[in-house]
Parts: sequence; structure tokens; C-alpha cells
Amino acid sequence: MNTVSTVTHYSVPEEMEEGSVVANLATDLGLDAKTLKGRKMRLDVVGNKKYLDINKDTGELFIQERIDREVLCPLKTTTYCFLKLDATIENPIRMFNIEVEIIDINDNAPHFRRGTMHLDISESSPIGERFSLNNAADPDVGTNSVKNYHLSSSEHFALEIQTGRDGSKFADLILKKALDREQQAVHNLTLTAVDGGVPTRTGTASIIVRVLDVNDNAPSFEKDRYIVDVMENSPIGSLVIKLNATDLDEGSNSDIVYSYSLYTSERTQNMFNLNPENGEIRVKEMINYEDIKLYEMEIIAADRGQNSLSGQCKLTIQVTDMNDNHPEISIKSFQSPIKENEQIDTVIAVVSVSDKDSGDNGVVDLHIPDNMPFKLRESSDNYYELVVSEPLDREKVPEYDITFTVTDRGSPPLSDNETMTLELLDVNDNVPQFPQSFSTIRVMENNAPGALLSSLTAFDPDLHENQYLVYFILEKEIANTSMSMLFSINPENGNLYALKTFDYEIEKEFLFHIEARDSGSPPLSSNVTVHIIIVDQNDNAPVIVSPWRAHGSVVEEKIPRSTDKGSLVAKVIALDTDSVHNSRITYQFLQVTDATLFSLDQYNGEIRTMRMFSYRDPRHQRLVVVAKDNGEPALSATVTIKLSTVETAVKAYSDMTEVPLEYDIFSDLNLYLVIGLGSVSFLLLITILVTIVLKCQKPKPSKAAPPCRNSVISERNSTIADSTLVSNDAYWYSLFLAETRKGKLVVRQPVPKGSRYIVSSIPRGTGVTDTSDSAASTLQV
Repeated sequence: MNTVSTVTHYSVPEEMEEGSVVANLATDLGLDAKTLKGRKMRLDVVGNKKYLDINKDTGELFIQERIDREVLCPLKTTTYCFLKLDATIENPIRMFNIEVEIIDINDNAPHFRRGTMHLDISESSPIGERFSLNNAADPDVGTNSVKNYHLSSSEHFALEIQTGRDGSKFADLILKKALDREQQAVHNLTLTAVDGGVPTRTGTASIIVRVLDVNDNAPSFEKDRYIVDVMENSPIGSLVIKLNATDLDEGSNSDIVYSYSLYTSERTQNMFNLNPENGEIRVKEMINYEDIKLYEMEIIAADRGQNSLSGQCKLTIQVTDMNDNHPEISIKSFQSPIKENEQIDTVIAVVSVSDKDSGDNGVVDLHIPDNMPFKLRESSDNYYELVVSEPLDREKVPEYDITFTVTDRGSPPLSDNETMTLELLDVNDNVPQFPQSFSTIRVMENNAPGALLSSLTAFDPDLHENQYLVYFILEKEIANTSMSMLFSINPENGNLYALKTFDYEIEKEFLFHIEARDSGSPPLSSNVTVHIIIVDQNDNAPVIVSPWRAHGSVVEEKIPRSTDKGSLVAKVIALDTDSVHNSRITYQFLQVTDATLFSLDQYNGEIRTMRMFSYRDPRHQRLVVVAKDNGEPALSATVTIKLSTVETAVKAYSDMTEVPLEYDIFSDLNLYLVIGLGSVSFLLLITILVTIVLKCQKPKPSKAAPPCRNSVISERNSTIADSTLVSNDAYWYSLFLAETRKGKLVVRQPVPKGSRYIVSSIPRGTGVTDTSDSAASTLQV
């Protein structure tokens, strides 16, 4: 039969370590160890077996698993917490009811179900208003649970602790000072819960008080007045300024709308666009500084609160000038054409300049190209005079394209220009000019009358009548003959013509002046010296004057047969009245009986023996000599000489110097000479007269200078120069001719004077001067 004993009560603190002995049941039930061994003992723990167990050998009740009272007894309906066990012992069976009380210890700190509490409190809430806070929880019981609350320091809030019916503590938040969201929109508080344990434990929670806004602040700008600059011609849509009004409120109370006030002109509102949402003012139409330089406007910023509040500011927009206007030129007066002899500082034009821009953009400078004979002179503000600065010359520059360029001082600079053409009127200020002051014209003799000799054209750089030239021959007489009888000039073009046929042997040159005169007022003129040189033609054949013979006859000469080698047999002398070039004569054999016996000097016409005569040589020798001039084509003359050798002795003429001879010795020779000289003298008489007249027109040569070749000598002397004897004295001609034929024999036989003879090709060193007392080059009486 089972027996139930009384309830046995034990107390155990929570959090007791595992294995700790709570009590010895055997001892407490009055059983000794012997009895306990003989009887089986079984311990049943009702509902909480895992926490407690019994040692069957010793009967000790021990902690099998650490006990947490708050887990075992989570409900705080009572401060007591028990574990109930039933123990059974057999033979006989006995049952024991065991009750183990779990004693609470302060092993839990107070804690809040939410670590952060959010409160929304209007800034208009009155002082003293109460706001409930969440309580802290503590699983401990009794004095170990929450006993008090503390609030962090705050000038606006305080705590009031309340006690519930169950003795629990809770706190209310009390407003002790009015809130201002604009000063502090959020208040961060710390709430601390403290339990009654020893030692005490605490728990904290954050209280975030967000102050709810009331529309008690009007929007405001940073400044009451704004001044901004905007560049003219700014692109449409470009930002001028972004206005920023602030409202200390929040939400719709700080949501601002921008608008123009009624004090803003319609023109300004049309020029600039105001964004109502963000306060941006942008260019709406093209801005022109020259139209309006300043814009005034008033901007209103209003919030969207229930009772809307607003603020305003004034905005001044100053338009900054942009260099967008080109400077302008206005020609007030311009004088064209002008005379090329205008005085220095003569005003030609008056020019005004302007620019609609301002500042440096509106400051302009006017200039013209360099190196022009003009300058600009400022006469008044923005007015300039163009004046002559250097002498003008139409012949160098007939007209000027004057470009007036005006440039402002903007960045970058703008400019404009206008070109005017200035014409110069001609003034007769230029003398006609010939290409050269001295003109030499060569005219071939035997020219046709009326032939064009040359065109002596002058140039006059003037215009019109100042340029029209008329040509004249300045009158000059030579041997009572006027130049206008010899030459003619076309007055319009300067073509010079010959009016007659010229003969070099009579007229060799002419010297006169031609004048060119313009038609200006007064007329100007200049002249050119014309030197007409008559050019010789080879129109005269040589004339053989020694040995002289009648036309068609043969000259007969006798020479000793004993003549030595190199002896002078005969000397052929030919005359040519052409010029020196055409009259240069050379000699050669045309026919010769024995070419080995005689030689002929081609320059002086001397025929000499090349060897002595032999008995085999014929007694008579026939020599035909041709004298040819240097013309093109060459002209010539021939002479036939018949030489006869004689055996009789002939006196040596070399020993008979200055011995007079009887006239009959040379009777044949005298006859030939008289006939030849008479005919030649008649032909040359006219030539000599004309030559003397022409020579008289020339400047007289210096007395120190010797007579030149081909000069006319009036005294009884002659000159040998360049192998040519020139003389107009028949006596000397006869003397020379006789001497050349007979050796050093001087024959004083006068021959009629007045003719001019030219004896060419006399070799240097001829023994002429040995027969006289003169110098080496001159024959004198």
C-alpha cells in the first residue's frame, strides 16, 4: 500500500551552478544509508525534470541544469516560482512530495521594448502638455524590478513618474518651455530606467522629439537688393541670376513660389523669364544695350502654407555693352578732282566717325594707308579733315584710292572702311623730254631726197594740250644754206627727212638743234642736238697718178741692165677720194712677164728687183699693176708699165742732191703732169671749197695738236701721217712725185696750186725728209 508523506520545501537561488546539491532527501526523510541501499528509490520531477535529479545511492538532490527563474516562471503574476517533484521508495512503497522554490536574483537589467521612441510635437504646443513614454520592462521581481526613471538634461522637457495599480512605474514627458522648430527642429533625449536590485541595473532608450512646423516664418531673400550685369546679345535662355529665398518653416510652409510684383514693368517681364519654382531668371528676348541699359524689377517669394506668407527683393539688371556695333564713317565733303599743284594743307575732305557702343567699344580711331601724300587732322570731336601733306605729282600717281578705316577700341576691335577715289588734274609742269640730249644719225651718201632719216620723238608726261608736242628745226645757216633747205621735220611726230642727196666727198656732217614744244599755257620746250654724219659709199674708183699716163697708153720706163737686187724700179701711186676706209688701196700684179724678177709691195706700190738681170732675161718687161680700194664692192684701176733695159751707164742721182735740171730733160714728164694735174685739179676744186666751208663751221683745233689725217693745210708744208701724204700744194705734190721716181732728186718745178691731192700708201721711213732741213715728219722750204 502506498504512503504519501508531507510536502518537503526547499529554496534554491536561480542561476545556481550545475551539479550543486540542493538537499539530501534520504537524510531529510529519515533514511539511513543501509536502508537506502536495500530499498530502491526513484525520484520523479514533475514538469521540470531537466533541472533537478537525485542520486539513487546517496539520496542527494542536485542541480542537473542551470535554472533561470525568468525562463521557468516568465509570468509575473506572483513573486514566487516553484519546482515540484515526486519521490518514491519501494519495499514498502513510500511517496514524498518535494517543492523547490526558485529565489529571484537581480540578474536582469531594465530594458525598453523599443530602443528609440519618436515623438512629433507641434511647435505651437503649450507649456505643461504631457506626452506618454513607453515603460521599461525588467523580468526580475520585487525590488529587483524597475523602481525609477531618469531623463537627460533638457531645457524644454522634464519627467513625471507615475505608479500603476500593480506597483509598476511609468514616466510621462512634460513640455516645460515652448518649442521653436526654426531654432531646433529635433530634440534628442535619453530615458534611463533603474531597478531596485543590489547592485542596481539600468536600461536606456532614446527619445527623438521632432518639432512639427507651424507656418510662422515668411520667406526671405539674402539681400533686399541685387545688382547683376548681363552682356547684351546674350543667348536666349542664358541664366541671369538664380534667386534663392529661404523659409525657416518646412513642408508646404517652406515651399516657395516666385513671381513678379506689380511694380515690375511689362517690358521687363517680356525681356526676362522668371521660373516660379526655382527663382531662376533667364533671358527671354535679345538684349540690346543701345535700346535699354538698365532693368528694374521686384520679385515676390511666397510660401504655400495655409496662411501663406511672402517676402520680396528688388533686382537691378545692368546691361553690359558688347562691341557689337561697327563704327560708322560719314563723308561730309570730298573734293575731286584737284590740281596736282595744290598747296600743302589744302583740305580735300571732311569725315565724321561714330560708334553706338559705349566705353572703349565706342572710342574710335580713323586712319588712312601709309605712304600717301595726305594726312588726317582732327578738327573737332569725331570730325577729321583730310589735307595734302606732300607735293602731288600726277605723272607719278594720276589718282589715289583713299581708304578711310575707322576702328573701335573694343575687344576684339571692329572696323569699317570707305574708299574714295581722288583724281588729279594735270598741270603743265613737265618739259618735253627727248630720250637723249644728243642724237647721232648716220646717213648713207647718195640718199634719195625725202628719205626718212630718224624719228626724234620726245615724251611729255602731262595730259591733253600739255602733252601735245610740236617739233621745229632751229634755223642755222651753213655756207649761206639754211637747215630747213637741207632737212625737214614732221611737226606732229618728229620724223626727220632729208630734202636733198648728200655727197660724202662734199658734205661730211651737219650739226643743228630740234626743239619740241608742248601746247600748254605757258608752253614748255626742250631741244635735242642732232649730229648728221654722212656715211661714205665706195662710189669713187682709185685714180693712178703715178706713173701718170694718158688714158689707154702704156708707161714706158728704162732701167740699167746692171741694176742691183732690191733696187726700186718704179712706184705706183693711186688716189681715192672716198673715206679713209674705202680709200685704203692695195697693189698687186695683174700681169708680169717674169714673176721671179720683180716684186710689188701691196701697201706702198713699190716695184723692186728680186734679182739681177741675166743675159737670158728679155730686154723688154711688161708689168700690169692693179690698184684696188677697200670698199664693198671694191673698185680698182690698172696701169701698164713697159720696162726696157739699157746697157749705157746712168749717173747716180744719189750724188746730185739739189742739182737743178733743165726743163727739156723732163719734157715728156712735164707734159703728162700738166695734163693729169689740170684735169684732177678741176674736179677737186669744188670739193676743196666745200670742205673749207665745212671746216670753218667746226671749232678750230688746238694749236699744239698736229694736223690730223685728211686735214686741209693752207701753208706750204705737208705732213706725213699713217703712211699718207696730204697736201693742197701742187709744188710739194710735184716735188714728192718726182723724188719718188728719181730717188733723192729735188725738182723745183712749180705746178698750178689750188688742188687737193692725197698720196696714199707712202711707207714709213721714205727718204723724203732727207732732201730737206725739216723734221722727220714735215717737208718745209
